[in-house]
Amino acid sequence: MSHFDSLPWPYPIKYGEQTNYDADVLVLGGGIAGVWAAITAARTGARVAIMEKGDTRRSGAGGTGCDHWQWAADNPGSGVTPNELSNALVANHGGWRNGMSTYIQCASGYETLLELEAMGAKVRDVDDEFAGAPFRDEKTKLLYAYDYDNRFVIRVWGANFKPLLRMECLRRGVQIVDRVNATTLLTENGRHGARIAGAAGVNTRTGAYVVVRAKAVVLATNRPQRVFTFSSEHRGVTAFRGASNVGNGHAMAWRIGAEFTMMEKTIRSPFASPYSYPPYGSGNAINTWYPCTIVDANGKEAPWVDVNGKVLTTVEERCHPAEGQKFFIMGGGNASQPHPGLKQYGGPRLIPDLEDRMMRGEFTPPFYADMTSMPDYERRAIWGLMVGQEGRTRIPVLQTYSEGGFDPARDMLQTYDFIRGHGMREPVAPQERTFGEIGVSGGMMVDWDMMSNIPGLFGAGDLLFGAQDHSHAATTGRYVGARAALHAQGKDFAGISEEQIVRDKERVYAPLTAKPDSLDWKELNAGVARVMQNYCGEVKNAELLSLGEMWLADIAANEVPRLAADNPHKLMRALDVADILTCAQMIVAASQRRKASSSTLHFSRLDYPDLDPPDWQKFLVIRKGETDIETSYRPHGFWGDLEANYAPRAAENRSALRHKVSSAA
Repeated sequence: MSHFDSLPWPYPIKYGEQTNYDADVLVLGGGIAGVWAAITAARTGARVAIMEKGDTRRSGAGGTGCDHWQWAADNPGSGVTPNELSNALVANHGGWRNGMSTYIQCASGYETLLELEAMGAKVRDVDDEFAGAPFRDEKTKLLYAYDYDNRFVIRVWGANFKPLLRMECLRRGVQIVDRVNATTLLTENGRHGARIAGAAGVNTRTGAYVVVRAKAVVLATNRPQRVFTFSSEHRGVTAFRGASNVGNGHAMAWRIGAEFTMMEKTIRSPFASPYSYPPYGSGNAINTWYPCTIVDANGKEAPWVDVNGKVLTTVEERCHPAEGQKFFIMGGGNASQPHPGLKQYGGPRLIPDLEDRMMRGEFTPPFYADMTSMPDYERRAIWGLMVGQEGRTRIPVLQTYSEGGFDPARDMLQTYDFIRGHGMREPVAPQERTFGEIGVSGGMMVDWDMMSNIPGLFGAGDLLFGAQDHSHAATTGRYVGARAALHAQGKDFAGISEEQIVRDKERVYAPLTAKPDSLDWKELNAGVARVMQNYCGEVKNAELLSLGEMWLADIAANEVPRLAADNPHKLMRALDVADILTCAQMIVAASQRRKASSSTLHFSRLDYPDLDPPDWQKFLVIRKGETDIETSYRPHGFWGDLEANYAPRAAENRSALRHKVSSAA
């Protein structure tokens, strides 16, 4: 028992006490997508509430910062159209990306950024720190990243974005219910699959129960994590997203019958490894550190090549498309390759055979990020701007290293490439997998309104299938806030079932009951992870997956009832692990039903070895029915013409907004 366990609980205990709220639009999750949804819904005149597990000032995957605003093809410097970029991004994932939300991002990224600027955010080089740099537009003072010709990724000073968005919520009269862990979605009269009626949750400090009646609910929670690996002693900063992002929204929506897709996609990931290093805390040449020079222990520079294999001799060449290439999506390290057959979107990167050359003695480890040899503007952009604004790096990396004496103009920073792997993206053991810490992943199936098959239940950000990154969360949240508010207009509240609330209270407060054979939440999390490693790892077949289903069902029936908690915080953790278990069951169910292997989904079935057969180029959709799991399919590109579907809805959203964005005081 730690010293802290012996201290008295510092907040009043109010288990079972109930507080009720009403809202036209309820947003679950106060991260980037959630606050944007709340702001836009409030601008229509709707009554809006946010229920957030943490504190909306800094909560969520993007709460601590943003250094680059991706895919803003609507900005005045962009050399590609939203349609071109959206289709390229979907194609680059082999069709396994949400075309609807991607188009929303590409078509309104800059528009959203302008609203953020009006709130007081810094999105331009107003102090002329980078005047004359090739990535700067002298007229608009915007700074660009990666492709300096086509300019659709914008460097920003995003460390204070989240506090500014919270302030805007308060200015708009949004009811913010912080420190409440949502536990259940309420449906009309408690019926499975019926229209949404609101949600309930538990205060993580007092244990009080909160019910919000709503005409529309926006799920803006984050992805499942801690599904395959868990170690509270090792994880720390090695978790890419906050450790409390565990897929609560996935689990809640699943329980009431919402549809999900791409749940079978899991990948090997260093972010699922207890041996990983702090993201962006070691030198590399990927995203935030792009296009950093890498040298070996003798100062020998590792060559960069373009998508055609041409060796690039200058730093500036790393930021332009190759000959015959219109634009590139992303470049950087050895892992940043496009989908097979889509070479045209690959960006400059380190030579792909660097490890082989090292093994032959051509390069000597360890390797270092060498900013000393780079142009001053690139060095300052990487270390002072990008690393300084990226989430969770401003204090632990930039400030700490600088206070320790690190000077990027004089010093090099070791990169852990090839010491025992590939640094930030090193290969890991097959069982060290992740569902949602990086990349596009599975999530709730939605239509062009971002509404699920449950009437009145909407999704935004990383809760959506095939979603990714900060600006995606912001733009989809902004879009769906208006769609949800328009849906709520003129509607009455759905009837709430007291029986459903009673059942939920019994479930969520069960860990508080004393048990002779109690189980700690950490032990249960580790047990779920071990089952997933054993039966839904890199090697899969029907028999293994069936055993996984059996084990998870047994844990749900016999181990979850043993969960114990003696304060509201531990109660939240116990409920989180129960949701992790539900998400694990969803992953196994989808894996059992996909009867084909897939390269892009990182999905391999020994009993169905054919890779990406044509008849399986479709989204597998699963739904928890009243008696069994139901399966359906959607073809790739089921969303139809991107611009034709987006434009009328975007116009309707704009006309519904009654108030301009507040300017900073």
